[in-house]
Amino acid sequence: MKRLILLVPLAIFLAVAVFLYRGLFLNPSELPSALIDKPFPGFELPAVEGDKTVSLADIKGKPALVNIWATWCISCKVEHPVLNEIAKTGVNIYGVNYKDDNAAAQKWLKEFQNPYQLNISDPKGTLGLDLGVYGAPETFLIDKNGIIRHKFVGVIDESVWRDKLAPLYQALVDEGTP
Repeated sequence: MKRLILLVPLAIFLAVAVFLYRGLFLNPSELPSALIDKPFPGFELPAVEGDKTVSLADIKGKPALVNIWATWCISCKVEHPVLNEIAKTGVNIYGVNYKDDNAAAQKWLKEFQNPYQLNISDPKGTLGLDLGVYGAPETFLIDKNGIIRHKFVGVIDESVWRDKLAPLYQALVDEGTP
Protein backbone atom coordinates (compact mmCIF):
# COMPACT_ATOMS: atom_id res chain seq x y z
CA MET A 1 0.00 0.00 0.00
CA LYS A 2 2.87 2.39 0.82
CA ARG A 3 4.43 1.63 -2.55
CA LEU A 4 1.19 2.53 -4.31
CA ILE A 5 1.04 5.85 -2.48
CA LEU A 6 4.63 6.58 -3.54
CA LEU A 7 3.74 5.93 -7.21
CA VAL A 8 0.92 8.52 -7.25
CA PRO A 9 3.28 11.56 -7.35
CA LEU A 10 5.33 9.84 -10.06
CA ALA A 11 2.21 9.21 -12.14
CA ILE A 12 1.10 12.85 -11.73
CA PHE A 13 4.58 14.07 -12.70
CA LEU A 14 4.61 11.89 -15.83
CA ALA A 15 1.14 13.08 -16.89
CA VAL A 16 2.19 16.74 -16.52
CA ALA A 17 5.48 16.09 -18.35
CA VAL A 18 3.66 14.54 -21.33
CA PHE A 19 1.23 17.48 -21.46
CA LEU A 20 4.08 20.04 -21.38
CA TYR A 21 6.15 18.08 -23.91
CA ARG A 22 3.23 18.10 -26.36
CA GLY A 23 2.96 21.89 -25.96
CA LEU A 24 6.50 22.31 -27.27
CA PHE A 25 5.32 21.27 -30.73
CA LEU A 26 2.18 23.40 -31.00
CA ASN A 27 2.17 26.39 -33.33
CA PRO A 28 1.07 29.52 -31.39
CA SER A 29 -0.21 31.16 -34.59
CA GLU A 30 -2.74 28.35 -35.05
CA LEU A 31 -5.02 28.78 -32.09
CA PRO A 32 -8.09 26.62 -32.41
CA SER A 33 -11.31 28.39 -33.29
CA ALA A 34 -14.78 26.97 -32.77
CA LEU A 35 -15.91 29.18 -35.66
CA ILE A 36 -14.08 27.33 -38.45
CA ASP A 37 -16.69 26.28 -41.04
CA LYS A 38 -19.31 28.39 -39.27
CA PRO A 39 -20.88 31.67 -40.47
CA PHE A 40 -19.14 34.92 -39.62
CA PRO A 41 -21.08 36.42 -36.68
CA GLY A 42 -23.80 38.91 -37.50
CA PHE A 43 -23.05 42.53 -36.65
CA GLU A 44 -24.05 46.13 -37.29
CA LEU A 45 -21.26 48.54 -36.48
CA PRO A 46 -20.12 51.92 -37.76
CA ALA A 47 -17.49 52.22 -40.46
CA VAL A 48 -14.16 53.73 -39.44
CA GLU A 49 -14.54 56.32 -42.19
CA GLY A 50 -17.81 58.03 -43.00
CA ASP A 51 -21.22 57.74 -41.39
CA LYS A 52 -22.10 54.34 -42.83
CA THR A 53 -23.19 51.36 -40.75
CA VAL A 54 -21.54 48.12 -41.84
CA SER A 55 -23.20 44.72 -41.48
CA LEU A 56 -22.53 41.09 -42.33
CA ALA A 57 -24.27 41.57 -45.70
CA ASP A 58 -21.52 44.05 -46.69
CA ILE A 59 -18.72 41.47 -46.41
CA LYS A 60 -20.48 38.60 -48.19
CA GLY A 61 -20.21 37.89 -51.89
CA LYS A 62 -16.47 37.38 -52.38
CA PRO A 63 -13.76 35.50 -50.51
CA ALA A 64 -11.88 37.87 -48.22
CA LEU A 65 -9.45 38.34 -45.40
CA VAL A 66 -10.97 39.95 -42.31
CA ASN A 67 -8.09 41.56 -40.46
CA ILE A 68 -8.38 42.56 -36.79
CA TRP A 69 -6.13 45.57 -36.20
CA ALA A 70 -5.61 48.58 -33.94
CA THR A 71 -3.42 51.66 -33.76
CA TRP A 72 -2.17 50.60 -30.31
CA CYS A 73 -0.95 47.28 -31.77
CA ILE A 74 2.79 47.37 -32.53
CA SER A 75 2.59 44.16 -34.57
CA CYS A 76 -0.15 45.69 -36.71
CA LYS A 77 2.26 48.42 -37.79
CA VAL A 78 4.69 45.71 -38.94
CA GLU A 79 1.92 43.87 -40.80
CA HIS A 80 0.30 46.91 -42.43
CA PRO A 81 2.72 47.41 -45.39
CA VAL A 82 2.25 43.74 -46.34
CA LEU A 83 -1.53 44.16 -46.29
CA ASN A 84 -1.15 47.20 -48.56
CA GLU A 85 0.84 45.11 -51.05
CA ILE A 86 -1.64 42.22 -50.86
CA ALA A 87 -4.56 44.61 -51.47
CA LYS A 88 -2.81 45.97 -54.60
CA THR A 89 -3.00 42.46 -56.11
CA GLY A 90 -6.81 42.51 -55.88
CA VAL A 91 -7.27 40.53 -52.67
CA ASN A 92 -10.38 41.57 -50.74
CA ILE A 93 -9.43 42.71 -47.26
CA TYR A 94 -11.89 43.95 -44.67
CA GLY A 95 -10.65 45.54 -41.46
CA VAL A 96 -12.01 45.42 -37.95
CA ASN A 97 -10.52 48.26 -35.91
CA TYR A 98 -10.53 46.59 -32.51
CA LYS A 99 -11.00 48.47 -29.21
CA ASP A 100 -9.54 51.64 -30.67
CA ASP A 101 -10.18 55.36 -31.01
CA ASN A 102 -11.83 56.11 -34.35
CA ALA A 103 -9.95 59.39 -34.88
CA ALA A 104 -6.63 57.60 -34.29
CA ALA A 105 -7.68 54.89 -36.77
CA GLN A 106 -8.52 57.48 -39.43
CA LYS A 107 -5.17 59.21 -38.90
CA TRP A 108 -3.37 55.84 -39.14
CA LEU A 109 -5.08 55.01 -42.45
CA LYS A 110 -4.16 58.41 -43.93
CA GLU A 111 -0.56 58.09 -42.78
CA PHE A 112 0.07 54.42 -43.66
CA GLN A 113 -2.48 53.91 -46.51
CA ASN A 114 -5.70 51.96 -46.39
CA PRO A 115 -5.65 48.34 -47.63
CA TYR A 116 -9.24 47.73 -46.51
CA GLN A 117 -12.24 47.76 -48.83
CA LEU A 118 -14.40 48.15 -45.73
CA ASN A 119 -13.22 49.04 -42.28
CA ILE A 120 -15.43 48.26 -39.31
CA SER A 121 -15.12 50.20 -36.07
CA ASP A 122 -15.41 47.88 -33.05
CA PRO A 123 -14.64 50.26 -30.17
CA LYS A 124 -16.15 48.06 -27.45
CA GLY A 125 -14.78 44.83 -28.91
CA THR A 126 -18.21 43.21 -29.32
CA LEU A 127 -17.47 41.75 -32.76
CA GLY A 128 -14.03 40.73 -31.55
CA LEU A 129 -15.63 38.92 -28.63
CA ASP A 130 -18.04 37.11 -30.97
CA LEU A 131 -15.04 36.06 -33.09
CA GLY A 132 -13.05 34.84 -30.09
CA VAL A 133 -10.29 37.37 -30.70
CA TYR A 134 -7.35 37.17 -28.29
CA GLY A 135 -5.80 40.41 -29.54
CA ALA A 136 -4.51 42.09 -32.64
CA PRO A 137 -3.48 41.19 -35.25
CA GLU A 138 -5.66 38.24 -36.10
CA THR A 139 -6.98 37.42 -39.55
CA PHE A 140 -9.95 35.35 -40.64
CA LEU A 141 -10.34 33.93 -44.13
CA ILE A 142 -13.98 33.85 -45.21
CA ASP A 143 -15.57 32.39 -48.32
CA LYS A 144 -18.08 34.19 -50.58
CA ASN A 145 -20.95 33.10 -48.31
CA GLY A 146 -19.34 34.56 -45.19
CA ILE A 147 -18.27 31.18 -43.78
CA ILE A 148 -15.04 31.29 -41.76
CA ARG A 149 -12.56 28.88 -43.37
CA HIS A 150 -9.34 29.71 -41.54
CA LYS A 151 -8.02 31.79 -38.64
CA PHE A 152 -4.47 33.09 -38.45
CA VAL A 153 -3.08 34.67 -35.27
CA GLY A 154 -0.08 36.94 -35.62
CA VAL A 155 1.62 39.11 -38.19
CA ILE A 156 1.05 38.38 -41.85
CA ASP A 157 4.43 38.83 -43.50
CA GLU A 158 5.45 37.95 -47.05
CA SER A 159 6.22 34.32 -46.22
CA VAL A 160 3.01 33.77 -44.24
CA TRP A 161 1.02 35.21 -47.12
CA ARG A 162 2.88 33.29 -49.83
CA ASP A 163 3.12 29.93 -48.04
CA LYS A 164 -0.08 29.76 -45.97
CA LEU A 165 -2.80 32.27 -46.68
CA ALA A 166 -2.48 32.94 -50.43
CA PRO A 167 -3.06 29.28 -51.39
CA LEU A 168 -6.11 29.11 -49.10
CA TYR A 169 -7.46 32.38 -50.49
CA GLN A 170 -6.86 31.30 -54.09
CA ALA A 171 -8.67 28.02 -53.47
CA LEU A 172 -11.72 29.97 -52.29
CA VAL A 173 -11.54 32.26 -55.34
CA ASP A 174 -11.26 29.25 -57.67
CA GLU A 175 -14.19 27.60 -55.88
CA GLY A 176 -16.39 30.53 -56.86
CA THR A 177 -15.50 30.58 -60.56
CA PRO A 178 -17.73 28.64 -62.95
